Amino acid sequence: MNDRVLRILEYHKIIDMLVDKASSAPGKELCQKLTPMTDISNIEEAQQQTADAFTRLVKGGRIHFSGNKDISFSIKSLEIGSALSASELLKIAASLSCAARAKAFARSERGEEITDSLQAYFENLEPLTPLQNEITRCIISEEEIADDASSTLKHIRRSIGLTNEKIHNQLTGMVNGSYRTYLQDAVITMRNNRYCIPVKSEHKGNVPGMIHDQSSTGSTLFIEPAVIVNLNNQLKELAMQEQEEIERILATLSASAGEHTEELENNLRLLTKLDFIFARAGLAVDMNASRPLFNMEHSINIRKGRHPLLDKKNVVPIDICLGKDFDLLVVTGPNTGGKTVSLKTVGLFTLMGQSGLHIPALDRSELGVFTEVYADIGDEQSIEQNLSTFSAHMTNTISILKHADENALCLFDELGAGTDPTEGAALAIAILKHLHDKGIRTMATTHYSELKVFALTTSYVENACCEFDVETLRPTYRLLIGIPGKSNAFAISSKLGLPDEIIASAKEHISEEDESFEDLLSDLETSRRTIENEQNEIQRYKAEVESLKKKLEQKQERLEAQKDKILREANEEARKILQEAKDVADETIRDFQKVNLNNASIKDLEKARTKVRDKISEKNTKLAAPAEKPTHKVLKPNQIKPGDMVRVVSMGLKGTVSSKPDAKGDLFVQCGIIRSKVNIKDLVLINEDAMPGVSGYKKGFGGGSKSSGSGRIGMSKTATISTEINLLGKTVDEALAELDKYLDDAYLSHAPSVRIVHGKGTGALRQAVQQYLKRISYVKSYHLGEFGEGDAGVTIAEFK
Repeated sequence: MNDRVLRILEYHKIIDMLVDKASSAPGKELCQKLTPMTDISNIEEAQQQTADAFTRLVKGGRIHFSGNKDISFSIKSLEIGSALSASELLKIAASLSCAARAKAFARSERGEEITDSLQAYFENLEPLTPLQNEITRCIISEEEIADDASSTLKHIRRSIGLTNEKIHNQLTGMVNGSYRTYLQDAVITMRNNRYCIPVKSEHKGNVPGMIHDQSSTGSTLFIEPAVIVNLNNQLKELAMQEQEEIERILATLSASAGEHTEELENNLRLLTKLDFIFARAGLAVDMNASRPLFNMEHSINIRKGRHPLLDKKNVVPIDICLGKDFDLLVVTGPNTGGKTVSLKTVGLFTLMGQSGLHIPALDRSELGVFTEVYADIGDEQSIEQNLSTFSAHMTNTISILKHADENALCLFDELGAGTDPTEGAALAIAILKHLHDKGIRTMATTHYSELKVFALTTSYVENACCEFDVETLRPTYRLLIGIPGKSNAFAISSKLGLPDEIIASAKEHISEEDESFEDLLSDLETSRRTIENEQNEIQRYKAEVESLKKKLEQKQERLEAQKDKILREANEEARKILQEAKDVADETIRDFQKVNLNNASIKDLEKARTKVRDKISEKNTKLAAPAEKPTHKVLKPNQIKPGDMVRVVSMGLKGTVSSKPDAKGDLFVQCGIIRSKVNIKDLVLINEDAMPGVSGYKKGFGGGSKSSGSGRIGMSKTATISTEINLLGKTVDEALAELDKYLDDAYLSHAPSVRIVHGKGTGALRQAVQQYLKRISYVKSYHLGEFGEGDAGVTIAEFK
């Protein structure tokens, strides 16, 4: 592709975004060199790699290749037998670590290999784990080698430490002892890598040793005392031995790495390629892009495409097709309506797709493979070259006409603009006709009405327009294929406040043919909008009908399923009844036979018949439909008095009337410990003697005591609440939460006391339970269990 079209369509900005997605320097360099390809097999291979990397990113998350360092120079050094520095060896270790991470990423969550176009790249990576571990064991950082890199190095450094300690002890004794008065400061310092002390110049004779330096004023001399000269010499020798041992260790590691130069070079190539591929996939994820389909027929069909350099939240998706039913598309419409963006979208999508990048459009968007893309977009007038706007555009156009062939895509913005409209329109028509006759895929934007007519009257040429809302004076940025656009100059001017008489005067200067053509376009636009609105409404109705149809089908399926279930259950029940009837009949026959054999009395026969009748009655009772509960009769105020037992219908509770009804029919009812204000219409008078469950209540918490009216609310609780709660195995918080609810229920059920099992253990739970019981107002007392009750593992609580 020519550099000019890459610059005009801002392809370099896409490359900058791609570079940001790469995580290694070699990967970024490869991204920077990406250019569109023209061989469809190479394009499809790159697109497949991007798609597979996209899938891996979605399933497995991000992968980073930051450890992939450029070790090409180090590999060449190893090939000729040179020893590497610590930093170079660390880069090799980082590269091997990156290969190991990439190898692990290649496996799915279940540890299985994923088979795709990238699998070969991952399989051919060689992590060389022993070499990586040895390098990281010996080298801590670029400036530090580990003590354990070798036993010799460890011994040398231990000797250095001991020698340093001896020197410090000697110098510390001198600084704090007899030499203190001769020193400028009581410190130990280094000069020329040898330990010294700062001596006043007038006392230099009192401190025997070697002078290594002096202060800027000359008042202080830095002297190495004679007593530590040998120790400093030993230290120097040890430092030289340390350096020699470090060089030996680095040489050994370099020799080990030199045995794997081929694997290291292969890793560098594969990791760089993978970083490049996953950068393309990462860009596709950010753009919400999809893989385009390619063809050699130079056909373009972009579905809901979004220009990648515009904000994806605000950009309006457009549909563009070219090359199938027509090979020339003329786009018209007002300024700032989106014509140029549509033009650039087609060109940039073509460049991106042929570079192996996904495009921000819907699936199954199609792109043709072009050997060249030519574009004349924007104002390129040049003062230096003495070119006007028209001249600059025409120079570019001439160059395009010279080089373009049937395998090229040509894009023109405002073709023929910048000169006399009549001549410019004629030139534009001639240029487009020339390209059309050669079968070159072309897309051009214009304001000329003559080009609209040319598109309407020429085969395989189509009009398109960028929609504009005259009422709001705002473009909608929708590209409409098959409809010529209006410039809307008069309408826009009128909305902006231009006097009507000026607009009327301007219309007089338009020929009747032009005015009729513009009116026709206006009528077409109105009809299009009407039809589009009607189509949208029809689609909405169809969607509603489809939704209702689906709901009806689901409802019908549920009814059929319920019907089948009811029939199955009924048949099963009937089978059981028949079987039981057969069993009863067989049993009855056997009984009669026994009677005949044993000469039983009539009384025995009657007993057998009664037994059969009881079983039949039992079955009739089960099969009978439950009778509906009759609505209760509303009581009158004179029918109720304090002390009567009543049932509150809305609450489902029983209680005792504690006051007479007022004028509104409201009265108080005592339901256990709850005193509620209810209306007489919500009450049913019940017979205390006929109340069920009273005798059962005497067997509950109340023991043998007779139940009172206020206690009747607790009868259902009495039947279910146990007199013991087991808190064993629970934490203090869990136990107290459960104990709180249990005590409330037990108290409402009129239990005289409860047994709380907390165990002995550390005593923490027992103490927490007893502290909690202290705060409960309705707990009368509590004590630990006696012998036989659980001892210290149980607390007995008594209610008031």
